[in-house]
Amino acid sequence: MKIIVIGGGGREHAIIKKLRESPLAEKIYALPGNAGMEEAGDAECVNIGATDIPAIVDFAVKNHIDYAVVAPDDPLVLGCADALEAAGIPCFGPSARAAIIEGSKVFAKRLMKRYGIPTAKFEVFDDPAAALEYLETAPIPTVVKADGLALGKGVTVAFTREEATDAVRSVMIDKKFGKSGEKIVIEEYLEGPEVSVLALTDGDTVVPIVSSMDHKRALDGDLGPNTGGMGTVAPNPYYSEEIAKECLDRIFLPTIYAMRAEGRTFKGCLYFGLMLTKDGPKVIEYNCRFGDPETQVVLPLLKSDLLSHMLAVTGGRLKDEKVELRDGSAACVIMASGGYPASYKKGFPVNVPEDIPATVYYAGVARKDGRLVTSGGRVLGVCATAPGLREALDRAYAAADRISFEGAFMRRDIGQKALKAEI
Repeated sequence: MKIIVIGGGGREHAIIKKLRESPLAEKIYALPGNAGMEEAGDAECVNIGATDIPAIVDFAVKNHIDYAVVAPDDPLVLGCADALEAAGIPCFGPSARAAIIEGSKVFAKRLMKRYGIPTAKFEVFDDPAAALEYLETAPIPTVVKADGLALGKGVTVAFTREEATDAVRSVMIDKKFGKSGEKIVIEEYLEGPEVSVLALTDGDTVVPIVSSMDHKRALDGDLGPNTGGMGTVAPNPYYSEEIAKECLDRIFLPTIYAMRAEGRTFKGCLYFGLMLTKDGPKVIEYNCRFGDPETQVVLPLLKSDLLSHMLAVTGGRLKDEKVELRDGSAACVIMASGGYPASYKKGFPVNVPEDIPATVYYAGVARKDGRLVTSGGRVLGVCATAPGLREALDRAYAAADRISFEGAFMRRDIGQKALKAEI
């Protein structure tokens, strides 16, 4: 099969590497991909942006593409899967009507409220004055969320009333995220271990893959600003079999049935961001696609054929698939550009030895004068698997320490909470 994968980051690189294991995969194109994917020999990159839907469809039709995988949120919310399907290209990824579960936090919160899916208490505002008035007496800490997509940066956990009001002003008055901030959600602050679960679904059957733990803050000790993710480990030790069963019965299946009842049948990968509170698991957020960097630790622990599973999702026959997982653990350490997630410089040469004991997933890299250089905030993810988490982390860090580029930094405490939970 000739396949296109839409997107250009570390998540897409992880998906492509896993698809390449399938005997069904003949040729993989990445649109736009990145230079690291080609350097690794994993895909042929085509310089078409992930949101340039007419160009994506045109390429797919002209090149007789057999299957498409739309990985990022933006093109899904814009209807990329719909456009490909309409052109006769089978596609993995939800329709725009279903992708709203991530595209609008207001929609997602109201859906959960209507169908009794456990989540934080919340209020919705489209008037900044009303939101600011509410915050005068709201419980603190609180969480302020822009309604729409905001590159993963539209959420503020406010520990003071001043932080909360600043967040509202930034989003609604200063328009930091444009139209994404025309409405906001202000919700209850939840406490407990966080868990990410990626689940395949064809709108009827739900198959959770491996749980994982993300590390969002830029600095050790969960300090510094929120980022797109500085590292992940899988499986998440807080996510017991008992909790997994509860989540399937009270959250995963009810969400799929709710979407179907709303006329928004979800087919693809649905990401559940969960908080394990003293009152049980609750949904923090939904994503309409594979998470980044969760995918980089989840897919290496998938033993069976990802492409076969994706085709089953598209064809509505996921119940017939046998999804097999590997024993052991996986760890991913993100190497980022100095200054990320704020401003950072680009164009520094990236040096990756060939014999490192880990897998490198490229994200923010480009080619200049015949070599790889930095071109983004999160430059690459260094991932390793092992029978146990400590060994996986040791392998990942040993490999990362041999990779270099000017200004590189990484967190040194990825997985430490998980290791403590295992004791």
